[in-house]
Amino acid sequence: YIRYYNYDRIKMKLKGLSPVQYRTQPLHA
Repeated sequence: YIRYYNYDRIKMKLKGLSPVQYRTQPLHA
């Protein structure tokens, strides 16, 4: 499920979150 979870987070990251920020708050995206 890691890939699925990552894919969803990547979409949120594209909103304007950097890879670092997206990693710092994966559940707070």
